[in-house]
Amino acid sequence: MADLLIYISLFWIWLMLFYHAFLMLGGYFHSLRYREFKEKLHLSPANYPKVSILIPAHNEEIVIEETIKSMIRLDYPKEKLELLLINDNSSDQTGTIIDRYAKEYSFIRAVHTKPPHAGKGKSGALNQGFKNSTGEIIAVYDADNTPEPEALRNLALGLMADEKAGAIVGKFRVVNANKNILTRLINIETLTFQWLAQAGRWFWFKMTTIPGTNFAIRRSILEELGGWDEKALSEDTELSIRVYNLGYYIRFFPEAITWEQEPENIRVWWRQRTRWARGNEYVILKYLFQLHKLKNKKVVIDIFYFLFTYFLFFTGVFISHIIFVVNLVHDLELSIGMISYALLITGFLLFVTEICLALSMEQNQLTLKNFLIVLLMYFTYSQMWIFLVVHASFLELKRLLLKQEIKWDKTQRFKQSEGRDDSA
Repeated sequence: MADLLIYISLFWIWLMLFYHAFLMLGGYFHSLRYREFKEKLHLSPANYPKVSILIPAHNEEIVIEETIKSMIRLDYPKEKLELLLINDNSSDQTGTIIDRYAKEYSFIRAVHTKPPHAGKGKSGALNQGFKNSTGEIIAVYDADNTPEPEALRNLALGLMADEKAGAIVGKFRVVNANKNILTRLINIETLTFQWLAQAGRWFWFKMTTIPGTNFAIRRSILEELGGWDEKALSEDTELSIRVYNLGYYIRFFPEAITWEQEPENIRVWWRQRTRWARGNEYVILKYLFQLHKLKNKKVVIDIFYFLFTYFLFFTGVFISHIIFVVNLVHDLELSIGMISYALLITGFLLFVTEICLALSMEQNQLTLKNFLIVLLMYFTYSQMWIFLVVHASFLELKRLLLKQEIKWDKTQRFKQSEGRDDSA
């Protein structure tokens, strides 16, 4: 029985490893070609589309002012720009800060949610902002984001230049990457995710997942879809599936860059990543048994990717770990023997190679320090994800059984010193 379980586990693990290697190759090819798309973004300012930026904010007094200042610095005609700052049931000074800037700048509008629509989570706040918006393109940024001046222009003109794109996604960088070992690990993780899962899927399948920030979507699409799903913890992933199903693709365009803050301690990281895992599991369960109803069958690629990632792959890793530990204290007489150790070492080397390739696509990221952190990452950070997914699965199952309502579960912010961490 142990032999059978270890063989099944190794099959799922290696299937995912090979798929990730395939995606990383696509990500590398995209890194060589994506700047060609920017050459098509020629449009006179008079013909720029009107853009409404939605920024949901719930108790964001620590970061919201720097975010607003970065929006003011955007290289986009202010007469074509509408910034909606959504103060969603904040109990701190978020609303006061928003009102101050709304009075000073004509293109800034304050949206204060009211019961029964207040405090229901990010999706609910976005829907309230959308109802008050007028732009033909809707852009979304988190309250801790400071996009580079040309970011919004690249997103908006990118949509105008590609009629088949229902949405367009930019790249994010970690503003506090050098804070401590955890933020360095997160920085490596996020860069790898963007060049592997985002760029790789775009290159091979013309598919990319909408993130929670730094993306733009056509107003007509949001109106047709009825806005965001307020039951989804990962509203971005859920929205992506519905955009695909309308027949559009989602373009990944790394030229649009924003900077965001990441958790600086394990407690905040655990809570944030648990929310993400639960949100993705919600999407899997929502659409897995409705595949026959989906008009765009290519969506199946993403549904099964999430299914493999959050159920089959992690289950395989979890079982193989248990068998490995048990075998240390009690000989299970596994027939696979030394082959399992060879596969383990090979898998580790493939893991390191993929991440180093991703870091090589970013300026100043493939350093000796980061290489050593990658070696550490496999045995620490990556293993933490296994227990996190198990925990998230339990919580999501409990929520579904008890029909619990979604509430704001925002990530704790930290006061940042001046300047950005361009290298790590």
